[in-house]
Amino acid sequence: MTQDHGITRRRLIEVGGTAAAAGLVMSGAAALGPSRNPVATGQPLPDGLTLPTAPPRAHLPGSVGFAIIGLGDYALRQIMPRFAQSERAHITALVSGNPAKLRAVGEAYGVPPEARYSYDSFAEIAANPAVEAVYIVLPTGLHAAWAERAFAAGKHVMCEKPMALSSAECERMIAASQRANRKLMIAYRCHFEPYNRAAMELMRDRAVGDLRLIRTEHSYRMGPTTPPQNWRVSRALAGGGPLEDYGIYGLQAALYLSGELPDRISASAYRPANDPRFAEIYAHVATQWHFPSGAAAQIVTSYASAGLNMVEARGTGGALVMRPATNYGGLTLALETGRDRRDLTPGDSEVQFAGQLDHLASAIREGTAIITPGEMGLRDLRLIEAIYAAAQSGRTVILNADATIAG
Repeated sequence: MTQDHGITRRRLIEVGGTAAAAGLVMSGAAALGPSRNPVATGQPLPDGLTLPTAPPRAHLPGSVGFAIIGLGDYALRQIMPRFAQSERAHITALVSGNPAKLRAVGEAYGVPPEARYSYDSFAEIAANPAVEAVYIVLPTGLHAAWAERAFAAGKHVMCEKPMALSSAECERMIAASQRANRKLMIAYRCHFEPYNRAAMELMRDRAVGDLRLIRTEHSYRMGPTTPPQNWRVSRALAGGGPLEDYGIYGLQAALYLSGELPDRISASAYRPANDPRFAEIYAHVATQWHFPSGAAAQIVTSYASAGLNMVEARGTGGALVMRPATNYGGLTLALETGRDRRDLTPGDSEVQFAGQLDHLASAIREGTAIITPGEMGLRDLRLIEAIYAAAQSGRTVILNADATIAG
């Protein structure tokens, strides 16, 4: 068990995740039964990871300094390397419960020892003026508590998706942001990805005519695992399962391609018996939405089926098809109208990571509006709660205009 100034990975979960686990009120997720916090040992650097061999380039004047909270695989492979492509953001501090990893990553990224924090020394970051924002790359069940701590330290917050485990936690995070007068942004990277941005524009321009149907599927077959081995199958840290993780991309796509909020939701959820992967979470979630315009959306996500990453929108004049739709790269976008098919290549998907970093930096420096704010994360958690409520009851759930459940 790795320790850092008296705090273990398990202790981190107990300190940061207890409130989140207690606040898990989603109808269907709560019905899964009791959960336990996983016991995770300090892991070495991920297999195959190559750290930078030279210090990062000098940051540009006016660039915003970020602390990275959590040095897991996603942070190390996807987020941190992309700071080199950012014009307005740079890494100035690290937060981890693994001293060996903290040292190795800190040296590779040129972060001085005094700016490498353990979880129990995090409060000291308030005295570091080089850190203006934090990027929370922790399991979902820890987001709310660590966002509140970051705001208490006077820092702006970029938080990985989903925003939290429940709408109540999202509301806490927004309130903490407002009290601190600091920015809160959710890392919905597809809003900064060229293929998805082009798809949004095509839909705004009614390229498929009157929208009739959106279909999304985000699925893969998860390998053998258990809650102590993988936080994604722990209800206390991940919620109900694939919907909050991979399925959030389909949920988002249905919203940003339709430009509407659903007024009615039905859903189903499946959990096989005697499978350690799904002792605490669902394996498969499917939901159908009705929009006020009359259009519909069918959203499917699974940890237990053949891999697919797909979004399509069909209307009276054609179809927009993305397959894959929301990966880190290799995306495709086609517009089909009658017998014609036009394959579009709007840009390099890799820019999405630097794009979201620069977007928060611009909001901090110039006060520009954040396009993926905490209120968007709250909206999405309300929809997730409605999906679970519909799945648990077997009935269609009616929604108010703010995505809360009516009645």
